[in-house]
Amino acid sequence: MRILVVGAGAIGGYFGGRLLQAGQDVTFLVRPKRAAELASAGLVIRSPAGDVTLKNPPTVQADKLTGTFDVVLLSCKAFDLEDAIKSFAPAVGPNTCLIPLLNGVSHLDVLDRKFGRERVLGGLCAIAVTLNEKREVVQLAPMQSLGFGERDGTMSDRVKAIAEVFAKGNCGAAPSPHVMQDMWEKWVFLASLAASTCLMRTSVGNIMAVAGGKDFLLGMLDECSAVATAEGFAPAGPFFQRTRGILTTEGSPMTASMFRDVKAGLPVEADHVIGDLVARADAAKIPVPRLRTAYTHLKAYEKQRAS
Repeated sequence: MRILVVGAGAIGGYFGGRLLQAGQDVTFLVRPKRAAELASAGLVIRSPAGDVTLKNPPTVQADKLTGTFDVVLLSCKAFDLEDAIKSFAPAVGPNTCLIPLLNGVSHLDVLDRKFGRERVLGGLCAIAVTLNEKREVVQLAPMQSLGFGERDGTMSDRVKAIAEVFAKGNCGAAPSPHVMQDMWEKWVFLASLAASTCLMRTSVGNIMAVAGGKDFLLGMLDECSAVATAEGFAPAGPFFQRTRGILTTEGSPMTASMFRDVKAGLPVEADHVIGDLVARADAAKIPVPRLRTAYTHLKAYEKQRAS
């Protein structure tokens, strides 16, 4: 099975690297700078699950991409999706499966229009991983999972085949018969955390420590959950209770990666993670005052950053 991993940053580098380490046929689609880094130092993974240095990992640049692949693993930021599509489009053939690991769900419509719904699986990952100053992939905690599946819930032959290959990577990859529910639940959690920590500019623990902090956090979760419910993906009991516990842990240092991007002056997925929920809330006539305020805050940040 030929696998094209679009990008070799934190997420693509980790999951693609684990598959490559297991002897799978993996190629990384990268820009020239990243290609030079990988050729010089290799793909280095620092992880509680074991460190590895993969020397001279197979890479290709967009202008040299030839032939089609069986699987395209897409892990770019949502605001980079259009550019990413242009780079990997030549690799998509009649039988290619796309597994997008982007946040939210709006990217599915974009990919469907470009490549056809039949080629686009649902996908999501849960992992705390980053690139350090040496451009090494660093896993920050033992948690790791990569879910994928048919969006209609069937366990197709192609999903079974992908699952067999991905399982060899020992990276928590597994097929899901309810991948759309999984994607929505991740979105609810991520949006609640991002909206809260970006708006308050601090951690969950610090929000919890002030009067009204707990009510604010749970109110944000309720708003996001209401939108998911209106879309037909009501957060399930175990998920909701687990998320509620995470968002109300006293002393927790947890913040969203979006908040860390704001602090660093980097682009953020304001429209894709927060704005899309606000738009869906408006369509369903669901009041989301906390979420709307967080979105306004993030759009003001983007305006300031652009100027």
